[in-house]
Order: sequence, then C-alpha cells, then structure tokens
Amino acid sequence: MKLLTPSLVTFLWLTVCSAHTVLLPAHGQRCFYETLKAKDELAVSFQFGDRAPESTEQMKGNFAIYGSQKHEVIKEFKDVSHGDVRVRIPYDGKFEYCFSNEHSGITTKDVTFNIEGIVYVDWNDPKADSLDGAVQQLSRLTRELRNEQDYIVIRERTHRNTAESTNDRVKWWSVFQLFVVIINSLFQIYYLRRFFEVTSFV
Repeated sequence: MKLLTPSLVTFLWLTVCSAHTVLLPAHGQRCFYETLKAKDELAVSFQFGDRAPESTEQMKGNFAIYGSQKHEVIKEFKDVSHGDVRVRIPYDGKFEYCFSNEHSGITTKDVTFNIEGIVYVDWNDPKADSLDGAVQQLSRLTRELRNEQDYIVIRERTHRNTAESTNDRVKWWSVFQLFVVIINSLFQIYYLRRFFEVTSFV
C-alpha cells in the first residue's frame, strides 16, 4: 500500500486511511507493509477481538512496527487488547507492521485496525494555504472519531457475549435452586407425615 503519489504533493498534508479486519493464525502473525518517505507519519489504531459468538474473554496480542534498513523495532506493544500509535518516519523505505498471536493457540482471534498515513510537506511551501491545513485537520479528527466508534463496536460485542453468558448461568442456577426447594419440600412433607403417624401395638 503506497501512501505518496506525485500528483498530490501540492497539498499541505496528504492523509490516506483504510480500515481492515483480519483473522490471526494460531501461534502466528500477520504483517503488512507501507512504503513511506522521511518525515511522513504512520498512524495505526487496533483492537483485538474474538470471532466466536460464545466468547466472553477480551483477546490480547502483540503489535510492532519495524524499520526497513535493519528491521529494527520502531514501536512495540506486548500483551495488549487495543492500541493507538503514531510514528514519524525517520528515513525513506518500506516499513513493516505486524500483529502477533504467537503465544496463543486460539484460532478465532482477529484484529480490526485502521491505518493512516500522513505525507509530510513543508509548512513554508508557498503553495500551501491555511484552508487546506484546516480541511486536513478536520479530516483527521473525523477519522479518529470513526476509529473510536470501531473500537466501541468491538467492545460492545465482547460485553454482550459476557452478559449473555452471565444470563445463562443465572438461569441454570435458578433452575437448580427450584429443584432443591422442591426436594426439600417433599422431604419435609414425608417427615411430618411420619412424625404424626399413629402407631398401635397389639
């Protein structure tokens, strides 16, 4: 996915954003690439989830951004449920970002993420004006709001699964209590009948 195109260099800031949801393999990872130039900005917001409808656990995983020269770690998150990272690119190259499920055998774990690239253009560029800057700023804030809504949707799914699981447990516990009360009532009736039974000896 290449973020910079020559025909759009005249903008003060050029922002490209896309959203994805991918399934993570058990004990594996999924990696993606961005070709960026120095001083560009790469922003990634992500949320781990579980595709299994009966799941009530909040999934966690690892995330890392690697440089293109020596595959050095630029930014890394370990054992997190979600994250939001924004990195200024130090040099030109092809940068890699990976979502990892290496320490888990779960096959239904997925990750929803939004990738945003901001192409740097000098603020002192005579072709740049404040109106373009304001439009780009408004566009960025709108995307951040949408990313937050995506995060809330996944959290709602997890909480709904938890609530449904709790309701099932309460239902079966109530059935068990009713069964115990019925057994106890029958036992008391039987015991009281025996207690008041008249016995005669010949």
